[in-house]
Amino acid sequence: MRLLVAVLMLILSGTPALAGGWSLTLSSHDYGPERILAVDKSAQTLIMLERKSPLHEVRRFPCTTGQSLGDKSEEGDLRTPEGVYFVGNKINRKLDWDLYGDLAYALNYPNPVDRIMGKTGGGIWLHGRGKQFLPRDTRGCVALKVPDMRDMARELAYGMPVVIASDLSWTKEQGEGEATADLLAGRLRDWARDWGAQSDHFFSYYDPALMTLSEGRDFKSFVDHKRNVFAAKPWIQVMVDNIRAVPGPGYWVTWFDQYYRTSGMASTTGKRFYWKQGPDGEWRIAGREYVPAGEDLSGKYLTAVSGEVRTLIEGWREAWLAMDAAAYAGFYSPSAELGGRKGATDIIDYKKTLWAKAAPVKVKVDDLEVTPDSRGLQVAFLQTFEDATGYSDVGRKTMILTPEHGTWKIESEQWRRGR
Repeated sequence: MRLLVAVLMLILSGTPALAGGWSLTLSSHDYGPERILAVDKSAQTLIMLERKSPLHEVRRFPCTTGQSLGDKSEEGDLRTPEGVYFVGNKINRKLDWDLYGDLAYALNYPNPVDRIMGKTGGGIWLHGRGKQFLPRDTRGCVALKVPDMRDMARELAYGMPVVIASDLSWTKEQGEGEATADLLAGRLRDWARDWGAQSDHFFSYYDPALMTLSEGRDFKSFVDHKRNVFAAKPWIQVMVDNIRAVPGPGYWVTWFDQYYRTSGMASTTGKRFYWKQGPDGEWRIAGREYVPAGEDLSGKYLTAVSGEVRTLIEGWREAWLAMDAAAYAGFYSPSAELGGRKGATDIIDYKKTLWAKAAPVKVKVDDLEVTPDSRGLQVAFLQTFEDATGYSDVGRKTMILTPEHGTWKIESEQWRRGR
């Protein structure tokens, strides 16, 4: 079975299968991580790189990897895996000094692509080595001398990427990976947009066969679950930020923070997507992992939607002043409520009656504030109004906006005289 899977992946990726020998040049593209650990198995060297205009070396240590050459394929083969991995939790138990020194961190082998390839085994760590330090002397882990491991651990963080290759180099240039990283970042933003649109096109970003292999369950169950959610939710909004991308052997990994909102709930989480390029040239999600978010995106979300709201309110104000009935009605949802009037049609008929009596000459909006609401957003501002007869008033206006087809619609509107 594993051989069949390997042949499938060879056809899909055009890269070497389980034998290993992956060569990589890390480049300084815009979506590269701020810190990355790079393990060169042939040189038995671990390098910590930092991307701060441009990529540069921070630390370099001798390391030791698996006793057997090549990429890991099965439990007990004494090989160190090749690909993109991430620093996990610190191993908090008593360690065998000779084998592990006094510090060890788990790596996420097997990752989703490893599972697709049918690779087995686990317990791949980044750790110290208390006994005599020799090259190619572990059972598959990456080990450093105890003092070096202690030095590096001061700068380790959960989720830091670790790239392990048979032969590895790096460049300060953006390199060939820049175009692919930019394309995948765009795909990711489109994925978030289509998720928010509750569109069936959302499912086209995934490779059903590879997702089934990486997750161990039929992809149809994922589709059925999402469609049930789409049917149950009046609206969904998804924002992605802090996107990072790194190439692996025959795949790319993107990781990012995701902000998800729907009626009555909001959450931020971290995700990793493993992308494979299909025979048609399209990159699709082959596997995924959930991780803690690197940043709470609620503030960034509110800043982004506040900008959208300011633009919307300005358009609403201009339509009111222009007495443009069609444009003004377009800002309201079909079920909108305003002073006992229900529905956009009833609201606009009321406005036409007022405009026929006296044209508006001034509508001013000040002190606009946007806050989240279980229905979408609450917008409050000071409104100053004057018409052609000389009548004027000042009051506080409060609106509830709900998402609809990529924009916002006024669901309710209330006005109270006074500042």
